[in-house]
Amino acid sequence: MIAVGIDVSKFKSTVAVIDSDGQILLKPRDYNHTVSDMLNLITLINSYPQDVKVAMEATGHYHYPILKVLLEENIYVSLINPYLMKKYGDNSIRKGKTDKKDAMRIAFYVIEKSYLLKPYTVTDQKYSDLKFLSRQYQQSITLKTKARIQLNNLLDEIMPGIQKLFSSNNAVSPTQNLFLDFLEKYESFDKIRNMGEKRFISSFSKFAVKRRTRNTQYKALAIYELASNSITTRDSDTSTLIALNQCISVLRQCTESTNNLLAQMHSIAFTMTEYSTIRAMNGVGNKLAPQLIAEIGDVRRFTSAKALNAYAGNDAPAYQSGNFEGTNRHISKRGSAPLRKACYEVMQALKLHKCEEDPIYQFMLKKEAEGKPKNVAKMAGVNKFLHIYYARVMELYK
Repeated sequence: MIAVGIDVSKFKSTVAVIDSDGQILLKPRDYNHTVSDMLNLITLINSYPQDVKVAMEATGHYHYPILKVLLEENIYVSLINPYLMKKYGDNSIRKGKTDKKDAMRIAFYVIEKSYLLKPYTVTDQKYSDLKFLSRQYQQSITLKTKARIQLNNLLDEIMPGIQKLFSSNNAVSPTQNLFLDFLEKYESFDKIRNMGEKRFISSFSKFAVKRRTRNTQYKALAIYELASNSITTRDSDTSTLIALNQCISVLRQCTESTNNLLAQMHSIAFTMTEYSTIRAMNGVGNKLAPQLIAEIGDVRRFTSAKALNAYAGNDAPAYQSGNFEGTNRHISKRGSAPLRKACYEVMQALKLHKCEEDPIYQFMLKKEAEGKPKNVAKMAGVNKFLHIYYARVMELYK
C-alpha cells in the first residue's frame, strides 16, 4: 500500500508519500492549488502501481479544491478529524510543527491506521446546500446580535430605558419595525424634550397610527415622561447621530439577510423526504427544522442513534479504572456545536409550550424531579430527541 499524506493550507498543500514499510517515496513537496499543479499531483499518484490511499485533514473549506480534483479522478481520499491528528502527533518527544512534518505525520497515520480509514463520499447536493446556508445563517445571526448589543449600548447613553416601552423592538420584518422607525425619526431624548409635550404627543400619534399601533396617546405620554426624567450622558451631536443611524442600518441589513437565508433553507428542506416527519415533532418549527436537517445531513450515514448523539457531542464517555467507575460524567462536546444549539432550542420550545403529551418533555420533568439541574435535564432531553429523530427518519428509508 502507498500512503499519501497531504497537509492543506489556504493556497497550497504539502504532499508526502511513503510505502507500507515506511520508506519515503516522495519527500514533502508543495503543490499550489492550481490546475497545472493538481494535474502533476494526479500524474504522480497514478504512477504508483500499488493501492494508493490519500488522506488529509478536514480544514474548513481550504481542502475543497484538492478534494474535488482527487474525487473527479476516482482516487481514494479519506478526511481525518484534525483533533485525531493532534493527538496522534503527541506520541513524539520533539514536538516541532511544520507543513512538511505534518504531511509526513499524516502519511504515517495512513499506514498505521489504514483499517480505520473510510473513503470520503459525496453527499447529496441538497444537504450540502443546506449546511452551507445554515453556516451563513449562523454568521448573520452573530452579526445581528452584535449590532443589537451595540445599539442597546448607545441607547443607554442617549435614550436610557426606551427599549422597555416597545414590545415590537424584535420584529421579524426590517421594514415594519416600529422601534427602529421610532429611533430614526426622533433620534434622542434631547430632541423629544425640545419638541415639548403637546407637539411630541401629536407627532407620535400620527407616526404610530400609520403603523397601526394601539394606545398611541398612552405610549406617547409614557415616552415623554421617560425622556423628561432621564439623565442622558451623550449629546445628540453629529457623531452620535451617525453612530445611531449606522447601528440601525446594520441591524436592518442583518435582519433582512437572516430572513432571506432562512427562507431559502426552508424552500430546500421542504422538498426533502424527512422534512414533514421532522416538522411534525413537538418543539420543531419552521426555523429549526431546516437547521436540524442541515446540521445532521443524511441520517443514513450514522450506524446508530448513539453515533448521531456522539456526532452532536452530547455523549458522556465512560470512565472506569479497576474498581472505580465514574458516575459524575459530563458530555464530551466533541462534536457539532451548531447541532447541539439547535437541539437545545427544541428543548427550550418544549419547556416554553409545556407539551404535556410529549415523551421528551415528560423525560425532562422526570430528570428535574430527580434533582438534576435544568440544563442537565435539557441535554438529557436532547439525547432522547436525537434517538427519536434517528428512529423516525430511518423508518422513511426502509
